[in-house]
Amino acid sequence: MNVYDSELVAGILEEKDYQPAESYEEADAIFVNTCAIREGAEQRVLARLGQFKTRKDAASDTVIGVLGCMAQNLKDKILTEQPCVDFVLGPDTYRNLSGLLDQYHRDEETFINTRLSRHEVYDGMFPSRQEGINAWIAISRGCDKFCTFCIVPFTRGRERSRPVESITEEVRRVTDQGFVEITLLGQNVNSYRHDRYRFPDLLQAVAAVEGVKRIRYTSPHPRDVDDSLLQVMRDTPRICNHIHLPVQAGSTEVLRRMNRTYTRDEYLRLVDKIRTYLPECGLTTDLIVGFPGETGAQFRETLSLMEEVRYDNAFMFKYSPRPYTKAVEFPDSVPEEEKSRRLQEVIDLQNTITLENNRRLIGSTAAVLVEKDSKKSDQQWMGRTDENRVVVFDKNGELPRDVVSLRIADAHGVTLFGEHVRET
Repeated sequence: MNVYDSELVAGILEEKDYQPAESYEEADAIFVNTCAIREGAEQRVLARLGQFKTRKDAASDTVIGVLGCMAQNLKDKILTEQPCVDFVLGPDTYRNLSGLLDQYHRDEETFINTRLSRHEVYDGMFPSRQEGINAWIAISRGCDKFCTFCIVPFTRGRERSRPVESITEEVRRVTDQGFVEITLLGQNVNSYRHDRYRFPDLLQAVAAVEGVKRIRYTSPHPRDVDDSLLQVMRDTPRICNHIHLPVQAGSTEVLRRMNRTYTRDEYLRLVDKIRTYLPECGLTTDLIVGFPGETGAQFRETLSLMEEVRYDNAFMFKYSPRPYTKAVEFPDSVPEEEKSRRLQEVIDLQNTITLENNRRLIGSTAAVLVEKDSKKSDQQWMGRTDENRVVVFDKNGELPRDVVSLRIADAHGVTLFGEHVRET
């Protein structure tokens, strides 16, 4: 979402004839787009602003702005500790950015606007993207779920969705620019609603746009995955056979304290339903360990759920207390050392499961969308399967954006290694 918002800000500025600088040392304006999901990100931003201060010391008319969730969350701290900052703008305030720059150059006064909107979805405004394969497209903003660990409703506001026509127009624009894969974005992407349209309707509308080869989306909330969504995925070849399905914890009691609105058994039944509709569906997830009050037995329920579901991959985190959230009031915090131990245990287990899953694919064939050079050799490509698995293979005349059929020959960690299928 932050990548998309950065592209959106770039698009707004380029519409007013601002041009990207090669480096911050050459820039007349520097904007830091921020995330407040975890505490570590905040510390990195503060350190980065200290680095940008050197540019302002060298050229006093350089404008420095902080954008996004951290601006929303820590505006007072930013202004106190980083006097070099001229703009503090929350995620709903970008529409008039070029006008604010003009005003600043006239008045030279620090500008703060972190007001959240019930309506802003940046309809009719389009990001400036670098050339690539995949285009991120935000279909909604904000969140109404209020998980007790999550700061997003407080930094991005309440949930609202873009019109279908606006989204499909952006899809047409990016396919005209050469993008062939679309990833639809939302804090709870599948709770999309606009007028009479729901998320499955939107998926069908996007799939109908000429030039789209693959459609992905992230991240759905398990509560909003229903039969109509799975039917559309099953019946629409352009929609990728992959669902990122955040579980967060394997204990019903921990899930209740997180306000996730489903139990362990309900989540497992949903996994069964997904695999009934989409038998080869790639499944990934998010996991948090060390949530306040999580006992050793409850943590082991997370391990057992991982064993049962057997995710292809996971994003795994230690619980990080965030201001304004309900969870900061909970007692029985888990010691930091124990959080780290639990995190390493889930990482080790997931790495084992991922490798076992991948080794079972050896000998099978897969359609792989070519993305870019492999990190280790410019004689090899890296691409992804429909199920979002990474495949590395030797070049054989194909180009990025091509879809090639490969036989999976080997697997190491999260990476599959493919060979070209010989025609008979």
